[in-house]
Amino acid sequence: MSAGAKAAYRPVGLVAGIAAGAISGRVFKVVWKRIAGEEDAPGAMQSEYKTSHVLLAAAIQGAIFAVTKAAVDRFGAQAFTKLTGSWPGD
Repeated sequence: MSAGAKAAYRPVGLVAGIAAGAISGRVFKVVWKRIAGEEDAPGAMQSEYKTSHVLLAAAIQGAIFAVTKAAVDRFGAQAFTKLTGSWPGD
């Protein structure tokens, strides 16, 4: 892929990353509410929660973000390829 195509994809990748964060945050809230029956997940500095509870919430949130980011990146790359004929990672 040419340097120009990589530069053209950079804004697409940035927007995709922001979208992935927003989407994964919403998905996590729904999942956490179903799992724990609570509106908000525990934060690392909230002493009223057990460590295992905090770490479980963080692991679930991380997994959801990773999958969402990969999906958004992949679909963004596929769309970019359809428009330009170049795969952004090559």
